[in-house]
Amino acid sequence: MSTKHFFADAPSLVGQHLKALVAANPSLCLIEDDRVVYNHCHRPANVSIISGGGSGHEPAWSGRVGDNLLAAAVNGPIFGSPSAKQILTGIDAVPSNKGVILVITNYTGDKLHFGFACEKAKAKFASKCIPFAVLAATDDVALGRKRTGMVGRRGLAGNVSVLKVLGSAAGSGISFDECVAIGSAVNANTVTVGTSLDHCHVPGRQNHETLPEDVCVLGMGIHNEPRLRRLSPIPCIEYLVAEMLNYLIDPNDEERAYVKLDDGDEVVLLVNNFGGLSSLETSALTYQTIVALEKEWNIKPTRVFSGLFESSLNTPGFSVTLCNMCKVASQLSVTVSTIMDYLDAPTTAPHWPRPYRTGVKVAREKINAKLNNMIRTGCERVIAAEPNLTRWDMLMGDGDCGDGVKSVSLDIIKGLDNDLKGSGSVLKALDVVRNAVDDMGGTLGAIFGIFIAALVTAVVKRAGTEALDCLKSHTGARVGDRTVMDVLIPFCETLYCEKSLESAVKAADKGANNTWGMIPRFGRATYVTTSSGQSADIPPDPGA
Repeated sequence: MSTKHFFADAPSLVGQHLKALVAANPSLCLIEDDRVVYNHCHRPANVSIISGGGSGHEPAWSGRVGDNLLAAAVNGPIFGSPSAKQILTGIDAVPSNKGVILVITNYTGDKLHFGFACEKAKAKFASKCIPFAVLAATDDVALGRKRTGMVGRRGLAGNVSVLKVLGSAAGSGISFDECVAIGSAVNANTVTVGTSLDHCHVPGRQNHETLPEDVCVLGMGIHNEPRLRRLSPIPCIEYLVAEMLNYLIDPNDEERAYVKLDDGDEVVLLVNNFGGLSSLETSALTYQTIVALEKEWNIKPTRVFSGLFESSLNTPGFSVTLCNMCKVASQLSVTVSTIMDYLDAPTTAPHWPRPYRTGVKVAREKINAKLNNMIRTGCERVIAAEPNLTRWDMLMGDGDCGDGVKSVSLDIIKGLDNDLKGSGSVLKALDVVRNAVDDMGGTLGAIFGIFIAALVTAVVKRAGTEALDCLKSHTGARVGDRTVMDVLIPFCETLYCEKSLESAVKAADKGANNTWGMIPRFGRATYVTTSSGQSADIPPDPGA
């Protein structure tokens, strides 16, 4: 535990932090005397979602203020609840015609002060019939049912999932009762457990408890409070993560089986840095958790959040949160996509991750499958056309075109089956084609090779017609010369200008048909004549 700080004492830190936050984010406002940060764009037509608690957990909670998240956050001293007076100031800052929900982590001071403020607000706005409610986040599983029977489970980083879904739901304009139900359902289906290598250190305070070098704790809270277990020596990370997931998931643990996870459920994973870990280590811990979830529990998270969400000053530890969105949706009798849309909705809050690009993975898989099918279909048609290609090439060339393109088409299909397995990026698909073409001899093999190699470069650089320009630098053949360029040039130019694959294919087809009866001006065909010597007897260019 580091006991060195740039600030000798804690009291001035909170105010300076809030001023800096507001200075860096013009959409936020600060009521300095009561340490209330609020969204000045909040609409009274929406339910107001307000949260807060002791400072020292940044970026919670003021970093969560913004559209589709918190309307306001109330900040107490380090590890101390804000007063009822402060909370009432926050309520007044973001008025609502529909109602106000105060979301807290389940600690005694917060329960008392937010509860007191809630009762005073009810009395104050009784004539307007505006409803108020306190919703306690209770996601910690470490201490179990017996030890938390009287006071309930602690609130840990899982509360941010509640806040995001609830904040977006409120932002959509739904009713107060619907918001309360959504917040309650997300909380009921969220579980968290934490672990740490040591306690945090509060600037200016003395006599902090520390852990020996060879000890870590499992079931860590966020205020240096009691843990579940001490582990010594410190186990390997695989064992530690496995133990944490057992506490979260094991259905046979009667003390902690709070949330049921069935095969196919959409689960959100959140790995939270307690404040004292590097980003590098936090990411590695996230990866270990993802691997263990799939290997041991057959769970592939639908969303993964990783980073600093709810800190405990400089505690060198982390927590793992799982939220079962399928169970949330079932409890509310809505679709899973409805809840996921709330989670994914963009927000102006400064400390929420960038919006999740919904549908990107599914869309990419569909595009990749379509690309695979297009290439495969093209190859199959070339193979079917081999007899005609060979016959035409025997009339005007050396007769190797049909066999050559059939062979390379078979190699491409083999590459699709072995390397892409039904999907893959455009570059992977081009790589399969390039590898097959590299083994293709003849003039056509060289032209295809140059074009595909240049096309890969152009795709990486996203440079329009660079591949065609590169090919032109290696051959003088152009449209009208009865070569494959009669197809490649109109295809590339039409695709670049019209941004339409269908139009480009039609242009290529027209170019190929135009080579019927065309007098060759490049290649061996220039000195091979037909039996009659008439242009009407000249077959189409096989390469085209």
